[in-house]
Amino acid sequence: MNFRLTIGKKIGIGFGVIVLLNIIAFLFTNSTLTTSRQKIHEVTAVYNPSLASLKELDNLLNRSKLGITEWFYTPVFTPKKDLLSSLLHTEYPALKIRLFKFSIDWSTDEKNSLKDILTLTDKLFDTYQIHIMDKLLSMDEYNDPANYFIVHDVYEELDEPFGTINKKLSTLIGKQGSNANDNSNAMLTSFSMLEKRVVWLGVILVLGGILIAGFTIKTIVDPIQQLKKVLLLMGRGVLPSDHIQDRNDEIGEMSNALNDLVDGMDRTTQFAKQIGSGNFDSDYLPLSTDDTLGAALLKMREDLRENERILEAKVVERTEQVVHQKEEIEAKNGELQVLYKHVTDSIKYAKRIQEAILPPESFVKHVLPNSFVLYKPKDIVSGDFYWIDKKNNITMFAAVDCTGHGVPGAFMSIVGYNILKHVVTNTNFTKPSLILDSLNEGVSETLHHGQEKEEGQAKDGMDVSFCTIDFKTLELQYAGAFNPLYIIRNEQFIITKADKFPIGLFLGEEKKKFTNHTFQLQKGDTIYIFSDGYADQFGGKYGKKFMGNLFRKLLMEVHREPIEKQKEILNKTVEEWRGDLDQVDDILVIGVKIP
Repeated sequence: MNFRLTIGKKIGIGFGVIVLLNIIAFLFTNSTLTTSRQKIHEVTAVYNPSLASLKELDNLLNRSKLGITEWFYTPVFTPKKDLLSSLLHTEYPALKIRLFKFSIDWSTDEKNSLKDILTLTDKLFDTYQIHIMDKLLSMDEYNDPANYFIVHDVYEELDEPFGTINKKLSTLIGKQGSNANDNSNAMLTSFSMLEKRVVWLGVILVLGGILIAGFTIKTIVDPIQQLKKVLLLMGRGVLPSDHIQDRNDEIGEMSNALNDLVDGMDRTTQFAKQIGSGNFDSDYLPLSTDDTLGAALLKMREDLRENERILEAKVVERTEQVVHQKEEIEAKNGELQVLYKHVTDSIKYAKRIQEAILPPESFVKHVLPNSFVLYKPKDIVSGDFYWIDKKNNITMFAAVDCTGHGVPGAFMSIVGYNILKHVVTNTNFTKPSLILDSLNEGVSETLHHGQEKEEGQAKDGMDVSFCTIDFKTLELQYAGAFNPLYIIRNEQFIITKADKFPIGLFLGEEKKKFTNHTFQLQKGDTIYIFSDGYADQFGGKYGKKFMGNLFRKLLMEVHREPIEKQKEILNKTVEEWRGDLDQVDDILVIGVKIP
């Protein structure tokens, strides 16, 4: 007797395998839960020491801030100063080693964040040591105004890097704390629930599998007999809702009916391919009068033929529209190119006009020998301009920074130039403060005369450094609106601050007078006036501003050089600092060396 693997036997074997697999899955899941608890312990052992070390770093930073404040404000050496040195050279290096050890298992983002924090902290502590602690080691250094002024600038700028480090460190501490709590609590809770569910699911699957196997074995035979009748209908081309493959069991009795359909289905497939390739004249004979699939294919052929005709007409119509739109776009592009050329030509012509009002280099060298002018407009035209003239044997020179840059700044520069020229030419003034008072009134009348004050009204004006020199007596006079005067004498900076209001008398504000400052120059003195464009330029490794303290340091380094070499170094330095970044403002620096 031949052994026949019936449907019932196959289902029984199948469900037996399912039961076996569920038992295996239950054992594997239970083992996984045990391993996961061990992982939770490992995660906790990493996160908690990491969190404690990060909090220790936060505490160390706060103590360093208190220590550097004590160092800056207390000339007398106290134990707290020794604690600061110990903190920088002993505590902090040891803490860095621990943090790097714990961060091995951190994520890439967390490692990068820690690296950024430690890099910024190293720079901050280097600033403590080099620019404050090493500069204030004795009472003489505390009592030296120039030294204390430089250290004061560095101390005032500590809040920015300290705040950046605190912000990044707080974020990393919060993330580590959150990771420790969330991962431990969530994993313990979820795996505890999973363990219970897996146990119940395993029981249900075992019992359900047994019941399903017995039920299916008893109920599968009658449906198979019905499906046998359905397959016989397919021999006449009537499409059933279900499809059963040929098998070596009861379903095999229906194989003959499926064989009868092979030829018909093959013809149907070839017909569908012909229709898909666009051959709508191909022939097709349905299997019978009841062949619903064949009838649908014939209907589809007629519909596709009509759709192709309609689509061809639409393609022609849309092609004509696209060609017309392309012609319109090309015409508009031509108009825009012409307009752009007109605007650019106008701005370039404005540049020639602006350059024409600036004193030529030959005049500058004649009136103000042993000097340089570093003039770098941000755009084609500039909001900065320089003024150099001579009156009654008094040499006058000024650096003027108008509101804005580009075309608006250029308009303001022309207004300022014309008013300044009128004041110098039509008055007997040679005193800088009186000239700036007159310039202030002239700009105010030009820009605001007859207007009512409105909330949010733009305050158009100028920042100015204005100087006069009598080369016979070497007397220098200076007045300024926001922009200061720098004199370097015997390796020391002499800084004269400007008045804290601009040129341009604003409506509703009290009229103010500029302060005049007088100096007796000495041979070897170097004088600098400038706009704020140089110090405000972004660049460097971190894309930050150049800043005033770095500008002063640069001037201190270059003032020993010949005057033209100074200009070359200043220009090269700002260009290398800027790198690939855009210039943010017009740049103007004037230097004069007293021989």
